Amino acid sequence: MPEGLVAALLLPENKDTLVKILTYHVVSGEVFAADIADGDVATVEGQTVALSTADGVTVNGANVIIADVAASNGVIHAIDAVLLPPDVDPAALLS
Repeated sequence: MPEGLVAALLLPENKDTLVKILTYHVVSGEVFAADIADGDVATVEGQTVALSTADGVTVNGANVIIADVAASNGVIHAIDAVLLPPDVDPAALLS
C-alpha cells in the first residue's frame, strides 16, 4: 500500500472505505486450503477475488503464506499483500 494510506484510512471520514477494504478480504463459510479451486469467489464486501492454485494458492495475485488457521468464526489464510477493491482509489484517499 502507498505510504500514508493506513493513516488516511484511520480518519473518521474514511471509515466506510476501511470497512470496504477489510470485508474485501473475507469470504463466507469455512474454506480450507484443500478445498480451494481456481476461479472467482464473492467476498463479504460484494465484489469478487480471483483464486488460483497454479503456483501455490494466490488471491488476486497475493500469495497465501499461512493456510488453515482455525478461528472462532472461520478459517484464516494469511496473505502477503493487502487487497484493494477495484473501486477504491488510493490516490483519492491520499489527496
